[in-house]
Amino acid sequence: MSRIVPSDASIHKQPYFADFWISRVLSSTSFQMLSVAIGWQMYSITHDAYSLGFVGLAQFLPMVLLTFVVGHVADRFDRKMIVFLCQAVEGLAAVLLLLGSVAGWLGREEILIAAAVIGACRAFEGPASSALVPMLVPKEILQQAIAWMTSVGQTSQILGPFLGGILYSAGPVTVYASASAALLIACIQALRIRTQPITRKSEPVTLRSVFSGLVFVYRRKVILGTISLDLFAVLLGGATALLPIFAQDILQTGPWGLGFMRAAPAIGALLMSIVFAWYPLRKAYGPILFAALGVFGLATMLFAISENLYLSLLALLLIGASDVVSVVIRSSLVQLQTPDEMRGRVNAVNSLFIGTSNQLGEFESGMMAGWLGPVPAAFIGGLGTLAVAGLWMYLFPSLRKLKSLTEG
Repeated sequence: MSRIVPSDASIHKQPYFADFWISRVLSSTSFQMLSVAIGWQMYSITHDAYSLGFVGLAQFLPMVLLTFVVGHVADRFDRKMIVFLCQAVEGLAAVLLLLGSVAGWLGREEILIAAAVIGACRAFEGPASSALVPMLVPKEILQQAIAWMTSVGQTSQILGPFLGGILYSAGPVTVYASASAALLIACIQALRIRTQPITRKSEPVTLRSVFSGLVFVYRRKVILGTISLDLFAVLLGGATALLPIFAQDILQTGPWGLGFMRAAPAIGALLMSIVFAWYPLRKAYGPILFAALGVFGLATMLFAISENLYLSLLALLLIGASDVVSVVIRSSLVQLQTPDEMRGRVNAVNSLFIGTSNQLGEFESGMMAGWLGPVPAAFIGGLGTLAVAGLWMYLFPSLRKLKSLTEG
C-alpha cells in the first residue's frame, strides 16, 4: 500500500519519492559515466572519429525509433517494474563491458551493441520514470517533485562525466565496475517504491493507440504550446554546441576553461532546480515562462559577444537557470493535465521533443557557425529565441495568460 503523505506535508516526507530520487540519481550518473568510458575506450581501440560518431548514433537512435512504443508500454505495464528492468539491463551491459575489458575481447562491434542496448533502456526508462512521479506525491506538491527530479539530470551531467573521467585514469574496468555497482543499488531502490494500485484499461495495441499521445498533445493547446515553444527556443539557442570554438579561438582559454564552460549551464540549472524545490511557483505561470525565455535569449546574445571568460560563464549560468523554468512548467503541465492512462505516451512525445531540440539545435548551431562564424551564429540564435517567444505569445494566448497548471 502506498505511503503518500497528505498534501500539506513536505516533499521531504514522501518516503517512496526519496527512494525513486536516489534510484534516478544513481542511474543517470551511471549513464554519464558509461558514456565517457565507452567513448574514450572506443577511440583508444579504433583511433577513428567516425566510430565515436556511431557511438552517439547508437545511443540516440533508439530514443527516436522507439518513442511511441515506449510510451504505450509505460501505459500498459507496471512503471516501477519497467524502471527496474531497464536499470537491471543497463547494469548487465556494464558488467559485460567490464568482462570484455578484463578478458580482452571487447572491440568496436561489442561497444556499439552495448551502447545501443543502453540507449534502448534509457528510451524505455525515461517516459516510465516521468509518468511514475505523479503516483508518488500529492498533486499539490508535484511541482516541487518535478524540480527535484530536474535536479537529477543536472547533477548527473556535472558529476557523471567528472567521475567517469577520474575513474578512467585507473582504466575502463574501474568505471564499468563502479557503474555496475551503482546500477545495482538503483535497482534495489526502485524495488522499494510502492504506489497506489491503479486499474488500467486493457487497450488493444493499434496504430491509433500508439500515436494517441501525439494526438492528445495536439488537441491540448496549452501543452502543445509549451512543448513546441521549448523545442524551437532550444533549437535556435543551441550556443553550447559552439563552446570548443569560443574557448579556443575567442576566449583563448585552455581545456580547463572549456570544462568550466561546459559545467556552467548545468550548475545554473541545478541551482534553479533547488530554488524551485524549496520555493515553487504559485501563479502567473505564463508570464514567468516567457520572461524566462527572454532571459535565455538575452543571455545567449551576451555569451555571443563576450570576450571575457567570467562574463561568458555568467551568461552560461543564466542560460541553464532560465531553461529550467521552462522545464519545470512544461513538465508540471504535462503531468497535471494528462490522465494517468495516457501519461506514458504523452511523456514519450515530450521526451522526443526535448531530444530533437537538443540534437538538432547543436546541428543548426554548427551549420550556422560554419556559414557565418561562431559569434554571429550564437547572437542570431539568441535573437531567434526572442522572436519565437513573441510569436508564441501571439499564437498561444492561453499559454501567455496561464495562471494555473491545471487550467486548459
